[in-house]
Amino acid sequence: MEGRIVRSEANDPAGAVIAPVVPTGASLKAINFIHIATTSTSVPVQTPTTTTATQSTPDTTGTAITTLETTGNPPVQPFPTGVPTSINSTLSPLPTSAPFSNATETGPSTLSTDVSVPTTTLTTVISSTLVVNSTTQVVASTSSTILATTIRSGQVPEITSVTDCWDTMGCDGQDVFEPVALDPVPSQIPSRDDHPQPRLGINQTGPIETNKFYANAFLGSQGQPIFTQPYSMQWAKGSGNAQSWGMSVSHIDADQKVDGPQNNAVPGDPVHYYVNPIGIQSVIISATELRSTAVMTSDSLEAFSANINLQPSAGSTSKITFPAVQGMAFITALYTELTPAIQSSIFFNRIEGPFYPKAGIWKYRLYLEDQKQWLMYFMPSDGTTDPNIKLSTSTLLSGNPGFTGTIQIAKNPQAAIQSEAVLDASVGVYPVAGKIQGFADGETASYSLAWDKGGDFASNTSLLMYALAHHVESFDDTTKSAVTSLQLDTTTKGLATAIFADAWTMVESNLPTTMGFAPWNNGNNIVELSSQAVQDIQPIAINEISQDIDKQSNLNSMYYSGKALSKFAQIIYTMNDLTDQKPLAAAGLAKLKSAFAVFTTNQQQFPLVYDTAWKGVVSSASYVTGDSGVDFGNSYYNDHHFHWGYFLHAAAVIGYLDPSWLSDNKDWVNALVRDASNPSGQDTYFPFSRSFDWYHGHSWAKGLFESGDGKDEESSSEDTMFAYGLKMWGSTIKDASMEARGNLMLSVLARALDNYFLLKSDNKNQPSNFIANKNTGIIFENKVDHTTYFGGNPEYIQGIHMIPLLPFSAFTRSSDFVTEEWNVYFNEGAVAPASSVEGGWKGILYANLALINAQASYEFFSQSGFDASWLDGGASRTWYMAFAAGLEVAPGD
Repeated sequence: MEGRIVRSEANDPAGAVIAPVVPTGASLKAINFIHIATTSTSVPVQTPTTTTATQSTPDTTGTAITTLETTGNPPVQPFPTGVPTSINSTLSPLPTSAPFSNATETGPSTLSTDVSVPTTTLTTVISSTLVVNSTTQVVASTSSTILATTIRSGQVPEITSVTDCWDTMGCDGQDVFEPVALDPVPSQIPSRDDHPQPRLGINQTGPIETNKFYANAFLGSQGQPIFTQPYSMQWAKGSGNAQSWGMSVSHIDADQKVDGPQNNAVPGDPVHYYVNPIGIQSVIISATELRSTAVMTSDSLEAFSANINLQPSAGSTSKITFPAVQGMAFITALYTELTPAIQSSIFFNRIEGPFYPKAGIWKYRLYLEDQKQWLMYFMPSDGTTDPNIKLSTSTLLSGNPGFTGTIQIAKNPQAAIQSEAVLDASVGVYPVAGKIQGFADGETASYSLAWDKGGDFASNTSLLMYALAHHVESFDDTTKSAVTSLQLDTTTKGLATAIFADAWTMVESNLPTTMGFAPWNNGNNIVELSSQAVQDIQPIAINEISQDIDKQSNLNSMYYSGKALSKFAQIIYTMNDLTDQKPLAAAGLAKLKSAFAVFTTNQQQFPLVYDTAWKGVVSSASYVTGDSGVDFGNSYYNDHHFHWGYFLHAAAVIGYLDPSWLSDNKDWVNALVRDASNPSGQDTYFPFSRSFDWYHGHSWAKGLFESGDGKDEESSSEDTMFAYGLKMWGSTIKDASMEARGNLMLSVLARALDNYFLLKSDNKNQPSNFIANKNTGIIFENKVDHTTYFGGNPEYIQGIHMIPLLPFSAFTRSSDFVTEEWNVYFNEGAVAPASSVEGGWKGILYANLALINAQASYEFFSQSGFDASWLDGGASRTWYMAFAAGLEVAPGD
């Protein structure tokens, strides 16, 4: 199929590309672009004659944040550091005919415990709130899975199935995004409307996403970047050479990244970190009317998108709306009655144009003093009025007053003709909002991202959107056919590739459907240990289950509490299913249910509350203490997937062993699921997928804290723990959609971790001078820093991506990776030999060793002189021995 040529560009000495109108759904590979060679010199060119910049040289360096932003992340270990010890093994078995009963523990404790829980410092948040009306017009839209639902007092709406399908694999199988529930949170969790973090400029009711890429728009100064990938947007707020109050747009090439010092202790001398400079104002989309009285507001805050609005003053009807969507190929600005002012703090060298790629579109090539080229497209709402763009100074392009219409800009890498043709073909349409659907059938699942569209050409032109490496790697055949040659560097995930399609479908064909609570590898659940292993583990299990579960779990941290509950749940599972100790396991389960009841009745040290401002379940700790960082920032939505994942796992084990427990506790556990991972817009009590980012393929831990480097993730393994907990809880409560979603998340995570986090020597997405670190440490949207928030020891940095060691570990941590990492860091003679590591990290390292050398791991944990201080507060010797013994039966890949 050939595209229809609308209007050719004329008189271009570099050679003009005639860009066709591309019908929706057409592949760029099927379109013949015509290159017209010409030697004419009559291309319209404007060059600056004056400057109004605050300095005489272009600002091409910006600011690199070389220190770690620690707000909301206290520098404390990720587990309690005390060592619990049993006085004696006096736990009495329960003589029940069934494996378990509804009994709960009564009577005295048999434990002497010293649990150390750190405190953090006081932080006071003072801010103000702006509320400005803002709307967005959608010119064209495709179908959506999110159904509008009105919930009246006392009524619970029925869950409605969705029939719209854009998945090119056919939408067959189990829908993985069915609602968990639609009713209010359980009554034992009280509501509060006084969250300490104000909602700056948010013009929206209903749940607000707290952990998404655009959160800087409504936090703190509102002046930190919004990382859409591969671009970033940042409210200039009078800064830079141009002193603009518009929206600055930046894209950082690989050679602009700033490297930290080399770590000469690690083979290969990798750099400690790399960071992308912020504040490089390549192109600023502004208006003459935007001055110091300008305000920023936001609306339509959804999982993949948000509208960011700039207005001359609060209440003004004139505005610029920026639909900020992950992966968008153009920065789009929708003007209402303002005078365009296109600026640059790098300085304009010259501009060429106008050209006319499509009817009603004026195109300009912007050449900056850093030798980069950007393309700018003007689309007046009437389709006929010349925007009359003039290069006024080296920092300012101005247009007609009272402009209403659309401006789109995009970077053209290397000023390439073919890339320009791709951009010309897709201009005039832009994404408004993203959406997702997914279906699982056996070990295969597909999930699809699609976008609602706006723009004059939305009805007959497909979107151009940037995909990340893990997307491209898993595209189905239809989506592969829409891949273009246009690529741009992302900030922390390698090259992004432009895809010419309104929807993408990704396929995961290795779902861990067979994975349960037992040791697992290569699709095998290992539920039979050797007789010697059973004999070795039994006395250790009796000793560990005799500890005081309540004292170890009822702490001032939901994170630490969940770890303890999960640890004991796995001990009890091991005793029941693997070591033939069912009566003792039943007694342990009674103790565990009693400890868990402290939380389901909301009697813990800092009870949970339902926050009606942002819409979520949070710890009351910050409300009580005034410290935003207490419990790792839980009250501010930090780390919810880390915290809740342990509770899901513990609940899944309890419900598996005693299904009668579920009726009284299911709703409370599901409230945690809905808070961190609500799968449906029909559930109006929580935002969709708060933590897990279906575009990036992993979760973000940072909640309501402003950050120059954006959201971050410190522990890829605890991210995986949540997906595993979700899967197992879904299995226990017979929620097929939840279980399938957990399986899909595990598969997507395994792919994303392999591409971006866990760095084998052949990694193609992280810089070559960084990958010898073997993992990313903390990955931000804008920086990768090989460290932790609590210290720089190698066992900390590598180990935080190991914990907890559970059945999913063999799925997400490949034996090739674990071998490389072990040989660099923890083998004898390496950087930090595991034999020399102290405390709970020693046990973590040797449990991780089971993934590649189960026998050596087992020998370590079964040794007669084992020191209990080698176990962290969330781990047990019982499980580590069973884990290693099981992997000895089914060795890794």
